[in-house]
Amino acid sequence: MSKNLEEKFRSFCNLKNLEINQNQIITIKIIEDFYNKNFHSSIFNFFKKENNKKGLYLYGGVGVGKTMILDFFYDLISEKKLRLHFNEFMLNFHNFVHENKNKGDENIINLFVKDLKSKALLIYFDEFQVTNIVDAMILGKLFDRIFRENIKIIITSNIKISELYKDGLQRDQFKPFIEIMKKKTIEHELVIEDDYRKSKENQNDRYFFPLNKESNFKMNKLFRIISKNKKKTTHSLNIKGRKFLIKEFYEGVVRLTFDELCDKNLGAEDYLEIAKVSKFVVIDNIPEFDDINSNQQHRFITLIDIIYDKRIPIAVTSEKSLEGLTSSKSLKEPFKRTISRLYELTSSEFNL
Repeated sequence: MSKNLEEKFRSFCNLKNLEINQNQIITIKIIEDFYNKNFHSSIFNFFKKENNKKGLYLYGGVGVGKTMILDFFYDLISEKKLRLHFNEFMLNFHNFVHENKNKGDENIINLFVKDLKSKALLIYFDEFQVTNIVDAMILGKLFDRIFRENIKIIITSNIKISELYKDGLQRDQFKPFIEIMKKKTIEHELVIEDDYRKSKENQNDRYFFPLNKESNFKMNKLFRIISKNKKKTTHSLNIKGRKFLIKEFYEGVVRLTFDELCDKNLGAEDYLEIAKVSKFVVIDNIPEFDDINSNQQHRFITLIDIIYDKRIPIAVTSEKSLEGLTSSKSLKEPFKRTISRLYELTSSEFNL
């Protein structure tokens, strides 16, 4: 880097008219130190003890700027790299296992990581979380091999390492992963009082509530504008033999109801395929959430994570305001991230 990371970050914030926060500057310095130790080894530290920290785990509450900071860093570096949603990464792994099941006795994890290393020396996971027991049981061995191959990892998460997969089924089998992450990564919490996504400069103007004629009129008016001069078709997706029909498809402008997206047996794999063909997504009729429809809420959280990761702007109609959206008890914490992301995804700053 021609000048240090802090200088570049300050220039970036000034260009984007972002407030420079001292806690973010501290985080930038930690990231720069991590980068220099892992990618800028020199003859002067050749005889020093081998750097044991192959990963950076940045956690903190919603809207503190974790993703903004690591996106900024990721865009700057020239090393071979990959940015993946964690669900997408695990789907890639399971697909690789399926496609290579006849490879004989060689360890499938070793094969996968060798293939991964041919594509990237650094992998970035945004909003890392583990909810699937199958993934939880395999992660220890998988990340151990990743670090042994000297692949670097940068991660953002809402929770500290020790609380990952908390109260999950058979959590004892997940503990080796926690120990590996504690040993191999720099864990840092970013603390900021305000959620920057909710600032006055970032008002959500594509979030219509409650569900009534007025909100429906406003949504239809917006939809006519964003789909103007675009040809309407019915778009069919084939996802491993499962068909998903998008009845309102306007050259990448997509309109679907909450029930079509979240009241069916869909998951991350389906949402990733929908995201691939979408430039703008309209979601109608988001309900209130409680313990009765927690399965639908869990799908909605996954959907919004993927839409956010793919940087797709949205417009929604909802039963309640963003501040008034309720949650099931079990999903109360992860839903805070969803609320924060909805602020940004429906704001005028987040456009096509």
